[in-house]
Order: sequence, then C-alpha cells, then structure tokens
Amino acid sequence: MTATTSRVLQVAPGRHGAYPSIGDAIRDAPDGGVISVAEGTYAETFDLTDRRLTLQANDGADVVIDGTGADWPALRVRGGSLTVRGIRFLADVEGIVAAGVTLTVELCTITARSGPGISVRDSTGFAISRCKISGAAQGITIDGSSGRIDGTRIENVAGDGLVVGLGADPEIANCTILGCGQRGVYVYQYAHPTIDACDISGTAQDGIAVAHQSRPVIRRTKIHDLQGAGVSFGADCAGSVLECTLTNTAEPAIALAAGATPTITEAARPVRSGGDGLDDLLNDLDAMVGLAAVKAEVRTVVDEIQVDKWRLGAGLTVGTVSQHLVFTGAPGTGKTTVARIYGKLLKALGVLPRGQFREVSRRDLVGQYIGHTAEKTATVFEECLGGVLFIDEAYTLSRSSGNGGDFGQEAIDTLVKLMEDHRDGVAVIVAGYTDEMDGFMAANQGLASRFAKTIEFENYEAGELLLIIDRMASDGDYRLDPGAHPVLLDHFAAIRGGESFGNAREARKLFEGMRKAQSRRLRALGRMPDTDELRGLLTEDVLSCL
Repeated sequence: MTATTSRVLQVAPGRHGAYPSIGDAIRDAPDGGVISVAEGTYAETFDLTDRRLTLQANDGADVVIDGTGADWPALRVRGGSLTVRGIRFLADVEGIVAAGVTLTVELCTITARSGPGISVRDSTGFAISRCKISGAAQGITIDGSSGRIDGTRIENVAGDGLVVGLGADPEIANCTILGCGQRGVYVYQYAHPTIDACDISGTAQDGIAVAHQSRPVIRRTKIHDLQGAGVSFGADCAGSVLECTLTNTAEPAIALAAGATPTITEAARPVRSGGDGLDDLLNDLDAMVGLAAVKAEVRTVVDEIQVDKWRLGAGLTVGTVSQHLVFTGAPGTGKTTVARIYGKLLKALGVLPRGQFREVSRRDLVGQYIGHTAEKTATVFEECLGGVLFIDEAYTLSRSSGNGGDFGQEAIDTLVKLMEDHRDGVAVIVAGYTDEMDGFMAANQGLASRFAKTIEFENYEAGELLLIIDRMASDGDYRLDPGAHPVLLDHFAAIRGGESFGNAREARKLFEGMRKAQSRRLRALGRMPDTDELRGLLTEDVLSCL
C-alpha cells in the first residue's frame, strides 16, 4: 500500500498557479490539506466549521492576517481540527476563538484589542506552543478544555493574562506572563490546571488567583514584582504550591481565605524583597556556597559594630573600629558578592547612610599626568561617600606593578589621606591575590593601619563547585543528570588550584558550555523537544565541553 501525503495549497498573490488569498485556498482545500502562505499581509478573517486543515507560513515567511476593522474574531473555528503555525494575527476584537476543536497553535503572534488573544472552549487535546500574545483584553482563556500551553509569552494585556475555568485542566509550562492590568493567572469554577516552571511578574493584582473550589498545582514557578499577593486562594479552594519563589509581592505573599486548604511546601514560602533587614542579609551571606571562614569573619565585624552602637546608646565609651577591609584570594571566590552584602549590612546597621556599591580598578583611579590621578581618585571617592568603594586588583596601584607605577602610588597616597579625612563616611575594600596584596599594603606607611582586618578567600573545593553548578541549573530551570556529578567532580579536582583556575568563574563558564551543547543536541533531533528534554542536561553535554 502506498503512503499518501497531505495536499499542499500555495497562497501567493500575483504568482501563477497559486491562490491569490487564504480564503480561496480554504474554500478548495480537502480535509487534511495544508495551506502554505507566502510572505505578506492578508486583510481577511475566517470562520471554519468542521474542517481539518493546517494553515502555516511558507518557510519562515512573515505572514500577517489582519482582521482589524472587523467586529468579529480574526479566526473562528468550530469542530474538526486546525493547526496554525508561524502566523501573526491582528484583531480589533478576538484573535483566535476555538470551540469543540482539536487546535494546535505554534510560533504565532497575536494582538487583539478588546478580547482575548486566544479563546478555547470545550476542546480536548489543544496545544499552544511558543506563541506571543500582547495588547489584548486577556491573553488566553481556557474553559472546559484539556491541553497544554508551553513556552508562550503573554505581556501588556489590559485584564488577566491567563484565565482557566469551568473545570479545565490544562498543563501550563515554561510560560512568561507580565504586565497585566489585573491578575497574571485566574483559576475559577472547579478548574484544576498544572502551572509548572512559569515566570509571572508586573501584575496590578494577584500573580495567581484561585476561586470557586478550584485546585491548581503550582510548582517551580517564580512570582515577583507585582502589586497584589503572589498567590491567593478563595474559600473552599485547594491545590498546591510547590518549590515556588515569591519575591516583592503584597503581604501576605500567599493569601488564604477561610476554608482554603492548599498544600504549601517550605520552598514556596515568600522571600523578602531586597533583603534589607540585618537578618535577611546575614541569611544571604550564609546561603553562599562554601566560604565558612569568610562568613565567620564578616559576622565578627558586624557583631562588633552592632555592640558598639548599643554601647554608645547606653552612654558607654567605645574604641575606634575601622570598617575598611582587605579581601585576598584567587579570582571567582566570591569577593565582589561578599563586598556587596557587606555594604548592605553596614547600611542596615546605620553605619552607612546609603550603602551604594562602586567597583573600580586601576584605570578608574590613575590619570595620565602628575596631579590628574589625585583628581580622579578624589572624584571616585566622593561619589562613594555613604557607601562602599571596592577596588579590585588593588595591587596594580603599587610601584612594584610597573606600568606607570608613580601615578599608581599617587592614587594610593591620595586614598590614604581621604580615608583619614572621611573616616566614618565610606567603607573601602581592596581585593587581589594574597602575595601581591602584601606588596600593596607596604606601598604607604599608613595604609595598613586604615584597614580593620584581612579576610582570606580560599579556593572552592570540587564538591562546592559541583554545588554551584547544580544551583545554576536549578535557577535556570534545568535538571542536571546525576550521572554527570562524578564527571564534574573529577574535572574540578584536576583543575582546582592551577595557576589560571577561576573558581566559580570556571563553574559558570562550564555551565554555559553545557547549555550550548544541549542546544546543539536538541536542534539535531529534527522535532520539538518535550519539557523534560528541554530541562535535561545530560552527561554527554558535560563531556562535550570539558
């Protein structure tokens, strides 16, 4: 028996043998037919009943179906099955409206001014994949339907971004919803969708609102920077919130009405925005991988400053405590991150009024002629008053570094004087390799006395670097194959401590290489990967970039 292929009808105005309009092709297309549309704007709208068709742009062409000016949807479908691929829709009312149909919408962009971008009702097995919807009254509405929405972006809609109701149970994965005039996702009337690995932000109301005895499963989703609660559950609603992150939302971040009984994991508990409190900042410090000795040293400085403030408040004398620090160690060991947290800690303690952070290097301080360096250094210093001045590779300023060292010495001498004149107005942190920093501290007789202590940042252990990789994967919605762990441990153990070893920078460089290797592997599949494949980083991805 000979296999048959679907008949393809070409739409290309002005081309001999092709249809001049999409409507003409639809009229003649048999069931199962494919309508391939050439690049251009087509001022047409369509109303299909019980048809089985595929409507697609021809080889990546920019195809626009312009339904503006009409008081009906750009595309209405009832019954049958329809696949729409790679087309832009413009509509004054609704973009795509489907009822009782097997619908697939891929790689489409939809703008609808006074209705939903896509509306699906009473349909089984619908799929909306890698689409973009903007400028609509609602993004997508799903009623009484089962299916999947994947990799889709909904932004700048007047109302709710995504509405799921009337018992619908779609899977919603890897979607981004932002800039909604009402809620990001509204779940109502017994709906029970699964919302997985999505990002919801910038809504004027709740990130996700659950009502009318609905019970969604919300997991691994980031909900942040919005005016309402992160998730709200109405009376008699259930479901679960699992491994989610809620940041910069209204309080409470998860709002429960009387009778609401969702399951909420500890990982889904709200995260305080900005981490401005002293305990929050110390928790941020503790959350960093490794650095046990560094954390202890910073806590010692914080404890001493705190106690001195209490003593002053009690009318007791206190000694002079410098808030300036020296950070020594190899690159990629967290010196800059710790310096940022330290500045915020000093602000939380009331030591620094602003707590701003400025990172500079030799070129920001050293001029090209005598007198220019003092001016540049003073300008930078004054801009940092009330905050932290972080000088990376500070040893390059000392005479022993060469390359116009006299001008570097001028920067050091100016810095020492400014630190004395503004003893309590700024925190200066100098950082660099351990041996080189010893030479820097000897470059001016009064330099060493200006700093409270030196904190040594040791190289990360192989296991700590593996943990950094795992965190990068988790933060990026990837899942690293456990079989890759021994390979990574052996790799880090072999290169750790080498002359050019970059610590966490090596981990990030390797992670980016793994992502690129995964991209190459998935592109070679010749089909769209499923969600597990998109998340999976395999051992072969690791091996390909070692």
